[in-house]
Amino acid sequence: MDMFLSPMELVVLTGRKVKSKQVESLRRMGVPFFVNACGRAVVARSAIEGRTGVANRGESGARSGWSPAVLGA
Repeated sequence: MDMFLSPMELVVLTGRKVKSKQVESLRRMGVPFFVNACGRAVVARSAIEGRTGVANRGESGARSGWSPAVLGA
């Protein structure tokens, strides 16, 4: 699977075919993206799928049992 959304996936996500309108839509939706030298919006697949960038962290890597000292744990 590619690291970035395809042009067709961007059309589906934004509902727009025009590059400038895609950029407007992504900004309104709060989707992180950048604009490449061709003026095309580039969206990382992880931004849409909700991955944090930590490879294969899973449940075992998540912290458990921690609570802030303010709560008096």
